[in-house]
Parts: sequence; structure tokens; C-alpha cells
Amino acid sequence: MDINTTHFIHIAKMMTVPQKNQPFPITIEQLSESLCCTPRNVKFILRRLEESGFIEWKPGRGRGNISQLTLLREVEEVIEGSFQELIAKNKIKEAIEFMRSWESNEGLKQRLFSSLSVKMGFHSEMETTSKQDVLRLMQGRKLEKLDPAFIYTAFEAYLVGQICNTLITYDATSDDFLPELAHNWEHNDDYTLWTFYLRKSVKFHHGKVMTAQDVKFTIQRLLDVNSSVMESFKDIEEIVVKGERCVQFQLQRPNLFFLHLLSSVNSSILPYDIEANHFSDNLIGTGPFRVYELNQDVLILHAYEQYYGLRPHLDEIDIWFVANPPSNERYYEIPLENKVNLPMKGNEAKRFHYTASGCKYLLFNFHIEGIQHQLLFRQALRIIFDQVAIVKELGGFRVAPADSFLPWRSKEREWSEPSLTLAAQLLKRSGYQGETINLAYKLHKDDEDAKWLKRRAAQVGLNIELQYYAQVDTTISCKVELMLESAHIVLVEEILEDDWQWGMMNFFGNKSNYLHRFLLPEQVDELHSLLQHFSELEKEARIALLVKAEQVLQKNAWLLHGYHINNTALLNQSLLGLHTSSFGFLDISKLWVKPS
Repeated sequence: MDINTTHFIHIAKMMTVPQKNQPFPITIEQLSESLCCTPRNVKFILRRLEESGFIEWKPGRGRGNISQLTLLREVEEVIEGSFQELIAKNKIKEAIEFMRSWESNEGLKQRLFSSLSVKMGFHSEMETTSKQDVLRLMQGRKLEKLDPAFIYTAFEAYLVGQICNTLITYDATSDDFLPELAHNWEHNDDYTLWTFYLRKSVKFHHGKVMTAQDVKFTIQRLLDVNSSVMESFKDIEEIVVKGERCVQFQLQRPNLFFLHLLSSVNSSILPYDIEANHFSDNLIGTGPFRVYELNQDVLILHAYEQYYGLRPHLDEIDIWFVANPPSNERYYEIPLENKVNLPMKGNEAKRFHYTASGCKYLLFNFHIEGIQHQLLFRQALRIIFDQVAIVKELGGFRVAPADSFLPWRSKEREWSEPSLTLAAQLLKRSGYQGETINLAYKLHKDDEDAKWLKRRAAQVGLNIELQYYAQVDTTISCKVELMLESAHIVLVEEILEDDWQWGMMNFFGNKSNYLHRFLLPEQVDELHSLLQHFSELEKEARIALLVKAEQVLQKNAWLLHGYHINNTALLNQSLLGLHTSSFGFLDISKLWVKPS
């Protein structure tokens, strides 16, 4: 934007309520301090603004007479025009920063966000002599580190799956494993020795050919850096490189679950010639997209031209991080907090549903003193946080009450709504004396749920105080850390991979998740003891153990399942190749656009 517009907006910010044609008393000294320039330069600025028709300036005459400044243009109109100019020049970063400076004006922020949405979605852009197909998305929070060893959030895991490959991949349709970087594999009779044979000529994004040494480095790194999933890989006794394209894993005991481990996003193969702690800042893999740019504002992925598989149809994916975007029906879910906007006319829209295992749930914090240590209290809250009632009353994306992380298990239960009178009785018997119970939840994402729970609790005399935290920190700040530590209950969500067996085991074993954060060591040990021989069992026996582990959570009311979530996207008819990848996200490597 030009300098006059910049100065006009800056001066308008100084005013309590900047209004057009309303004189505002102000001094040259005040303007000099705000604009960070000398009184002489202030007068030059005011003269230019008057000549451009932005303001009218009446200097005070004589000692003690204050000058008056009148805005001749609507402030919000100028702001929106400047914002449109930034967008037209493709200055997305500057536009987002400009929008952030008007956070306090919700209506203006909504309109600016709507304008920004026009730049989202699919665009075909000229670059040199060829057209580039670009898809722009918005993410409602900052990005966590993209390190496979420490990944635990669904969106980041999804992105790693687009940048990297694993030795094998799990196919949810057939409930079987398919070749990826390994074209074949075998095991000995007692499942203690696994051998994988690698594809030839697979290249990492920095040009190095993948070998068995990279596989050894990747899996060994999980143990060396104390990965949050290290517990699942502790049975590995030795990793042996048998030439460039063969690698063996010697295990301490039989492991029939081993393919699930090596197909998980945590086992994404990384190059051994890069420092072990470097991948958080610059993830290098063998996948269909490579990282072109990554900073606090944007992640830009480019199609990898030397990808060993089928090259993506899209040339570029831009993911812009916009903290706490306002809700607007023009932004279509892809899924969770990610938004895509595609221009539509008439009935050109089509609906696409995203489903993934998992649910919203309440978890008790046993590391602080409080009534939540009493089983009767937790049972009372089970009735207050009634799965059927919240789905019935709030509706929307809350599609079904949850009795498990697995939707098909929840469907097996016959549902009824228990009486709040019983909750009041249990609350009284628990010894509750009216003290405040702190409930922590994510701002914007869980507002409606938290307020619903607070209102419902008040009906039986339970005093819940809500304390939210924003989803915009790349790492949890000290303030958020203290807030979570002081919460008696947290409202959170778990989304499982397509390989739900691995997802459930990762939930019970991942040291960085909420379960391990809020349960006591003896509670975690009880779950681990139950599952200690899990990997040695056949499939049906493993599933039975996972059911038992969930029943331990339910019997003790350590965790209260809430509801299952369905995300729906409205997409332009020209966007084809709609396939879901893990966690229910669209597989962007398969998207393509039908020419108009």
C-alpha cells in the first residue's frame, strides 16, 4: 500500500473511535511520538494527506489551543482496500499480518478473512512458459514440528505422510500391507527375524539414493532420540544391513505386530547423511511432495519431479497459518481446522465426507489434589457429560455418541439418557462441597462443548470454571503449561490412523500424549501390564486386549468418551481424485483438476 494510506491507517489507530467527518483533538507532539518522526516531518505528512483527500487538518492557533484532525474517508473502507491490494499482488504473508493487526474488530476481521479466502483453493498460475496448478489451504493454528520421531498431532502426521514414505503401507480397504519403499519382505517361523528388500533408485529430495543404511539410521534414531513411540520399538535387538537393498531386524521376542510399526508415520524413512536433530526444521523424505519453504506463516510443498511413484497432478500446495480464523460458511473443511475455498456457481458444489476413528473425550488430571480422585465424582460427571445428550442438543459435526474410540464398537451399545438426578446423588455421595472444578479446553475449537458442559453441570450444583488455551503456539507456552497443570479436567480429541490397531496402541503407549500426561504412573503401568504381550499375539487376540484396555478406562472412569466426529467438505465439481489418506484427510497427491 502507498505511504499516504499507511499513515492514514496509523493515525486512525490513535483515535478512540475513528469516525469520518468527526473532528478529533490532537497535537503535533502526539502525532510525532506515534509516527516516530520529527514535528517537521509530521507537518509534511499531514500536508500530503490533505492533498490526497484523506484528512482535514486545522492547527491550533496560539498557546494551549489543540489542533483538530478530521478523517475524510471511512477507515474500514481504506483498510479493506489496502488489504485487497496486498492480495491482488499475491502478498499473502503481508495480508495475514495486516489482518492480525485488526484482531479486536471482529466484524472487520471477518470481512478481511472473507477477502483472503478468494486467494485460497485451486489456482492455475503462469510460471515461465508452463502453467502451475496450485492449491492453497488455511490452517487455523501454527504448525508443530514435522519430525517423524516426535509427531503426535493428526495434521502434522498427515503432512509427513505426503513428504515421506515408509517401508510398507497399511491398506484399510483390504486390512493388509502393501509394498512402498520395500518391494518385498519375509519373516522366520517364530517372527523374531524380519527381512525387507528395498526398491532400486529411490531418491531423497536432496538427491541421495535411498539404501538400507538409511532404513537402519531411521529406526535406530527412534531409539537414540528417545522418541515418544520408542516403547513400541524396544524389542529390536539389532538392525543388520545386508548390502544396499536389504535390511534385517533381529527381535528379542516374537512380534506379529511388526508390520504395523514399520508402516506408521513415525517410521518414515529419512536420509542418514542429515544430522539427527535437523529434520524438525527441514524434513527430507522420498515422498510425492518436497518442502520448498517452511516458516511461521506458510508451508509450501512442491511436487517432487523425481518421485519413484506417480508424480502428483498438483504442482504446489501452499498451507497458510492463520491464528483463530473466524467461522464462515464459505470456508469448506479439509478437514478439522484446515480450510479450502473453491469458487462455485449454481449446483457445481459436491459434498465429500471425511471419517476417521477417534472421538472427543474428557480426561481427569490425577496429578493435582481434588475431588476428581473420587470414583463417585467421576461417575457423576459421566452422567453430566452424556454422550446422547450432547449429540442431540448440539448436533452439527457431532454425529454419534461414543462408547469407544472405534465408531463400530460404539454402534453396538444400546443408548439411553441417564437422569441428572442420579448425577446429583453421586455428586453428593462423593463428598463434593461446591468447590470450583477447572476445565481446560481449546479456544474456538471446543467453545461450544465446554459451555454446554458448564451449563449442564450447574443444573446439579457442580461449579465448573472454564479456562481455554489457544491452538496457535508452535510449542506449549509456559502460561498454557501452568494452565493445563492446574486443570482438574481437560476436553480433548483423539483421531486414529487408518491402521486403528496401531493408533490404539500408540494412544496407550505414546509418552507425549494427554493420557500419559494426566494419569498417574501406577495407572499407566496397569494399562502397560495388560498390553505387555500384545505384539506376540494373533490379530483377534490383539483386538480383544485393546477392548480390555478401553474397558479399564471406562470401569475406572479415568477417561469419558464423548462423541464421534464427521467432517464434511463442499468442493468444486472440477476437483477430482478425491481419496482419503490416514486420519480422514484428503490425499493431495491424488487430487487433480478437470479443465473448464
